[in-house]
Amino acid sequence: MGRDKALLPWPPLALGDTFLSAAIRLFFSHVDEVLVVVGNNEAAVAPVVYANGASLVVNPDPARGQFSSLRVGLREVLKRGRDAAMVTLVDRPPVRMETLETLESAFERATAQRKWAAIPEYQGKHGHPILLGRQMIEAFLRAPETSNARDVEHAHLSEIEYVPVDDPLVAVNVDTPEQYAALPPQPLPSS
Repeated sequence: MGRDKALLPWPPLALGDTFLSAAIRLFFSHVDEVLVVVGNNEAAVAPVVYANGASLVVNPDPARGQFSSLRVGLREVLKRGRDAAMVTLVDRPPVRMETLETLESAFERATAQRKWAAIPEYQGKHGHPILLGRQMIEAFLRAPETSNARDVEHAHLSEIEYVPVDDPLVAVNVDTPEQYAALPPQPLPSS
């Protein structure tokens, strides 16, 4: 992309909001604490994290990759006495509020049926945010460091509830300026 994707304006062409700030606010509508795991981008991202009331968690070895950041964040979740987590990547646009509400309801039903997680699915593609119960958090933490999130997910398919949603943003991946430009238009926030 050529710059920190977490700081891309959201919606595009809007002033003030970024993927990260919009995601923090969205999550705060459903959780009591938001943790943002950072690596080498700490200096750039910290002002947005703190301005939006979230907490910063530093991955001491970000060169180990995205899975190491996930594990750093999940360890912090457990350290703070939580048994569940809502997880997303900071380099993508946040989903719609209705999508989060659908996922939360599905997660509550799934955990009552002894499932470990709820993952959104749009047109057959799995996406984010994912909701994890303690068993799934522990599965991520027990996995070898050389694993990735997909390996752990596939090892526990029967413990996951896949939730169909009508929100293309759950499966969006933004790695290039062209992908960013192709994002579906979003209504500008009202003042």
